[in-house]
Order: sequence, then C-alpha cells, then structure tokens
Amino acid sequence: MKIQGKMFLWLSFFILAMAVLYGLWSKEPVGTTALFLSFGLTVMIGFYLAFTAKRVDAMAQDNKEADVADEAGEVGFFSPHSWQPLSLAIGGGLAFLGVAIGWWLLYFSLPLILIGVFGWVFEYYRGENQNQ
Repeated sequence: MKIQGKMFLWLSFFILAMAVLYGLWSKEPVGTTALFLSFGLTVMIGFYLAFTAKRVDAMAQDNKEADVADEAGEVGFFSPHSWQPLSLAIGGGLAFLGVAIGWWLLYFSLPLILIGVFGWVFEYYRGENQNQ
C-alpha cells in the first residue's frame, strides 16, 4: 500500500509541472484547467492511499523479496447476485442521456436510480439475507 501512495503523489507533482508548463506555453484554458483538476484528483488519491497505508499491515507488494503467491487468498466480500447495479446503470444512463435529449427524461431515470440505491443499501436487511 505504501508504494501506491508514493506513486500517486509523484505522479501528481509531474502533472502539476506539466499543467504549469502547458498553461504558460499554450495559453489554452480548457486543457490547463483539466490538468490542474487531474493534479487535484491524483493528490486526493495519493493522500488517501498514503494515509490508509499507515493503518494497514504491510502487504506483499511492500516487501521486495515477496513472491506472487504471498498475496493469495480472500480479497473481500462481494454480493454473489444483485440486480441493483443494473437498475443504477440504466437509471444513470437515462439521466445522462437526458442532458443531451431533454430534461424530461429525468422523470423516468430518477425512480430507477432511487430504486437501485435503496435496493443496494438495504439488500441485506430483507429476504433470505436478513440477519436473524
């Protein structure tokens, strides 16, 4: 985890240097703004990874003599079957399509988004997955 945080922070300083150089050389505001926003995003990701690396035990990628098999095992818990991401994807797609076609399309997309969000949040509070 430690090396990922350092890599993102190094990348952020490179992006900052390129944003300043690009802004001075081209005098084009859109690309310069995009590069400065990219700098901000990489700083946030790098800070998060560096901050959480202090709270997490050392992983295999932090050890220079580790093998690939040292990191084998369970990664985490993932829902085996859920229809909620499909509802969110369709609702989000319709919402973004509404920006291009017309705002009236949001009337159809917002219920799908709300169904997907509430279904995903409360997925393990009802049905066969409910805690007893």
